[in-house]
Amino acid sequence: MTSTPAATGAAAVTAVNEAAEGARLHGPVTDWFDEHARDLPWRRPEAGAWGVMVSEFMLQQTPVSRVLPVYEQWLARWPRPADLAAEPPGEAVRAWGRLGYPRRALRLHAAASAIQERHGGDVPREHAQLLALPGVGEYTAAAVASFAYGQRHAVLDTNVRRVFARAVTGQQYPPNATTAAERKLARALLPQDEETAAKWAAATMELGALVCTARGPECVRCPISAQCAWRLAGSPAHDGPPRRGQTYAGTDRQVRGKLLAVLREAVGPVPQAVLDTVWDEPVQRARALDGLVADGLVEPLSGGMYRLPLGRSTS
Repeated sequence: MTSTPAATGAAAVTAVNEAAEGARLHGPVTDWFDEHARDLPWRRPEAGAWGVMVSEFMLQQTPVSRVLPVYEQWLARWPRPADLAAEPPGEAVRAWGRLGYPRRALRLHAAASAIQERHGGDVPREHAQLLALPGVGEYTAAAVASFAYGQRHAVLDTNVRRVFARAVTGQQYPPNATTAAERKLARALLPQDEETAAKWAAATMELGALVCTARGPECVRCPISAQCAWRLAGSPAHDGPPRRGQTYAGTDRQVRGKLLAVLREAVGPVPQAVLDTVWDEPVQRARALDGLVADGLVEPLSGGMYRLPLGRSTS
């Protein structure tokens, strides 16, 4: 279906308006970031692209306070992708500890192996090459290209999406899943020069994490509160689909975590009888263990024994 001239003209006007909106927001947000940004190890120059990549894997659905100690131990043990790739994927799972969503550890190991094999051990600079790595999606590729290499990319995590939803579209919360409209808006709001664009990406993320939070936005501290569409509209309550809550107690995730905790602490294979003690309900326990095996996080051995994986990880 072809666009009508009127539709094309409206789209052009919208793009111009969004770009103008971005220009009004860039300075206040990046100036605020210069003054208030947290001193995080992956933001320091010595972190390099590998340090940035490790942090991005770890920070998915996990708060900074939990990531910091694991990140520092990880980089001390595996300062380069080649160091991680040289060890069994089960060691990545073991070192991941209680960060949650341990498949991220396998994916990071697989990415390190691919970096070693395809790129001589150096995290690639090109967005397309980053995106081709195992376990690296659109967000992570854009984040590494932007934060590690200072490139111009729209980096859309939950914090950034919430800032844009409130400041530009006047909604309390963004949709449950990232939409094409959000991606288009993020691209329209990007500063034109790479250096400012990279700082903007980090600054909007930090603003969402520290000020424009999900449950308690501190508008009095916000550098763009006077321009915020949501605040100017009277801070209307969310009227979209119910926001997804995260439960943990009693779920298969909890059982998986308990099983993995036993295997991480073990120096050798663990018998089924030991794993049976971690959860009373046998059907759920078996389902959780089968899921760990299917995900490549646990290897079954003969005689009813289990261990963390020694073979190559997969994406």
